[in-house]
Amino acid sequence: MIRLEKRPQPSRVWSLITPVFAVLATMVFGGILFAMLGKNPVEAIQTIFYDPLFGEFAFYYRPQLLVKGAPLVLIAIGLSLGFRAGIWNIGAEGQYIMGAICGAAVGLAFYPLEAAYIFPLMILAGALGGWIWAMIPAFLKVRFGTNEILVSLMLVYVAEQMLASVSLGLLKNPQGFGFPGSRNLQQYDSAHNAELITGTGMHWGVVAAFVAVIFAYVLLNRHMLGFHIRLTGEAPRAAKFAGVHPARLILFCLGISGALAGLAGLFEVSGPSGVVSIDFNVGYGFTAIIVAFLGRLHPVGILLAGGLMALTYIGGEIAQSRLGLPSAAIQVFQGMLLFFLLALDLLTNFRIAIRKRGVA
Repeated sequence: MIRLEKRPQPSRVWSLITPVFAVLATMVFGGILFAMLGKNPVEAIQTIFYDPLFGEFAFYYRPQLLVKGAPLVLIAIGLSLGFRAGIWNIGAEGQYIMGAICGAAVGLAFYPLEAAYIFPLMILAGALGGWIWAMIPAFLKVRFGTNEILVSLMLVYVAEQMLASVSLGLLKNPQGFGFPGSRNLQQYDSAHNAELITGTGMHWGVVAAFVAVIFAYVLLNRHMLGFHIRLTGEAPRAAKFAGVHPARLILFCLGISGALAGLAGLFEVSGPSGVVSIDFNVGYGFTAIIVAFLGRLHPVGILLAGGLMALTYIGGEIAQSRLGLPSAAIQVFQGMLLFFLLALDLLTNFRIAIRKRGVA
């Protein structure tokens, strides 16, 4: 008889190797999915994971790893702090959108003025926009005890409607011949998040992502606030006796995750995207949840997981163009990562025990 037995304490070994097994399981079952769609599964997996790094046009795709990975890492770092403390911000997508809107609005307000202070102001506005949007579920939870999962998630749809509104109204390009969307910030030097080193994909958003990883690592391992975050998530009752203030922790965790998501939106709209448009958001806020858990809520793990997820984005786009795979199949493939990670996580806290049935 096969049964699950509770481990005396979580297995550190399984905690480390589960993400690897989750990736392998995703490859296997993703290959089965692609085969069901009439595609060569080996070729599809190779296109997604191998070609962007070592294929014929890898020199073009490699810089895109930084471009795609930076917003994922930046958002996931903020989410991981809250997740570690048991504070569940599921609305990073909305905070990402609001950061982009606020940051772009500041830049466009100065158009066509060229000045060095414009982009720093846009950065502040982007962070502030995401922070304010995250403070709504934070305040409601602290004041009225509402569920931050539902509130933050519902605010994503509000943010999407605001994005559509400003694309058609307030931020609409007056010289755009009636088409929705703002001016192209890539053509406005003072508001453009350009590459710092040409051809590398390195821009200020990538720098911010690396800084966020270092900040989170130091905070969690060298600061009393980081200890409070970890203690609250692992032993809530002990945290109360240790003098942790739950309200302050909620405000901090949701605030910092909102600010980082807002920064990700600002760096994206002022760089790779270039314009505020109805379809500006591409799901980075939701994908970052997968990145956070795949990286084991550890800053360095999130950095690696962000690179892996960026690889699936780039490889998925190549697979769509070369093999004709539908975009929905790529999204399912990415979702499998989280599904298998959560499923295999069971083995971190439980072990499989095989016992023989007694003979009557």
